[in-house]
Amino acid sequence: MIMPASREDLFALLDKLGIKHSTKDHKAVFTVEESAEIKADMPGAHTKNLFLKDKAGNFFLVCAESHAQIKVNKLHPHLGCKRLSFANADYLMEHLGVSPGSVCLFSVMNDKESKVKLVIDKTLADSDIVNFHPLLNNATTAISSADMVKFAKATDHDPVIMDFAVLTPSE
Repeated sequence: MIMPASREDLFALLDKLGIKHSTKDHKAVFTVEESAEIKADMPGAHTKNLFLKDKAGNFFLVCAESHAQIKVNKLHPHLGCKRLSFANADYLMEHLGVSPGSVCLFSVMNDKESKVKLVIDKTLADSDIVNFHPLLNNATTAISSADMVKFAKATDHDPVIMDFAVLTPSE
């Protein structure tokens, strides 16, 4: 069992990497809808994060723009893996050190063995500013998209950039 990083550990790592960040504390939110009011006051792309497991036991963290349509049951061929489903809370804590509702890009810092493949929405990669929870869902931290990739690589997670808008066209 990993000893999960704290918010202070995250901020120390961001500072060490020279990543400028700003954080806004707020009530705990668990859905994109619940966070709408908070997002109105924070510039940049807002996110939803999905922790997935394939039938072969591989894990994936998908970080997407909050309104992206992601068809989990159609994603596996694009990732070259077996069929995907949502990973349970035990796997989430074991691999990313966070609880449901707090899944975020920053949680890959807890994946010391790099067992989780990181998938980032092209919309996020193309945004100036991206917003993620700082390991708990009672705050939101903004960083640049370039620093998002820098952070991922610094934690040994070379992200796959995927264009979800192309994968799931409007029907």
